[in-house]
Amino acid sequence: MNGTTKVSIIGASGYVGGELLRILSRHPGVEIVAAHSRQHAGEYVHRVHPNLKGVIDLQFTGEDPVKVASNSDLVFLSVPHGTSVKITPKLMELGIRLVDMSADFRLKDPSAYEVWYHYRHPYPDLLDKFVYGLPELHRDELRGARYASAPGCNAAAAILGLAPLARHGLVTNGTIVVDVKVGSSGAGGKPSPATHFSERYGVVRPYSPAGHRHVAEIEQELRVASGHSYTIAMSAHAVNIVRGILSTSHTFTDSDNMDQAKIWRAYRETYREEPFIRFVRDKKGIFRYPDPKIVVGSNFADIGFELDPHTNRIVVLSAIDNLMKGAAGSAVQAMNLMLGFDERTALDAPPLHPV
Repeated sequence: MNGTTKVSIIGASGYVGGELLRILSRHPGVEIVAAHSRQHAGEYVHRVHPNLKGVIDLQFTGEDPVKVASNSDLVFLSVPHGTSVKITPKLMELGIRLVDMSADFRLKDPSAYEVWYHYRHPYPDLLDKFVYGLPELHRDELRGARYASAPGCNAAAAILGLAPLARHGLVTNGTIVVDVKVGSSGAGGKPSPATHFSERYGVVRPYSPAGHRHVAEIEQELRVASGHSYTIAMSAHAVNIVRGILSTSHTFTDSDNMDQAKIWRAYRETYREEPFIRFVRDKKGIFRYPDPKIVVGSNFADIGFELDPHTNRIVVLSAIDNLMKGAAGSAVQAMNLMLGFDERTALDAPPLHPV
């Protein structure tokens, strides 16, 4: 990629928008030309994202998103589900590249939106134009792509852990149980009674024990990875951390597949060259399995497993920072591939510890 790419963020005042700004401020091939927020128009970015004081000297703009995008080469749409779909067709007419952070273009089957998001998709013809923005599964499609849809955070954690087993035929039962524990930043920056400190602190609160909308993504991507259909039984819990997701997936197989060497081979063959996948399964120390605490602030996904011969069960554990690999990090990694940069650019910072 020659020259500097002009990038704008629509919806830059949220947690994901703040992470996009933080990452892109370090990117040598990118110029951030606009941070859009109607609510905070005219305010300096650091008033909302205090960690960026002295890093980004920009004021939020409240201009029409189409006008903002018209001065950009690429736009990140960091707006709520159902809002992006109203803006996206107008932005596509400008001929710019887009990375959508919402769910509005993640699913390929338009009827799935009626089931999981309870609305009829108004632009079903546009769904196939977007590449699902998880580079580990869609790297070749993302290279040079014009449109990408960043994955859901819970979905990303589960898919990265499960895809190698599905791809190598190590899951013989069609149902996979996925249990996710999610930090409070996953609920976004807008407060509610459930996110008030007095109610949120100290909890392990089930908030979607059945019917979580990220099920659709996981089923879709495992089908893409393996050519087989799986049914995902997913439950989600809000836990007492700010950042991070731990996905614990229960897959059932036959006794021939309860072989550590075979499972390791599946993971290594799938992720051998991946810059942001780490395998965690240690016999010593505190962190013997993946733990969200040791990926905070990074684009790493830590993956491990354990075997349960009693039930012919492979327990898959995957940990990510929900705002990074679960959102902004994967989105910038996808952007790098779209624009021809090294995909690690601006994403190579190690995690923070302790946090």
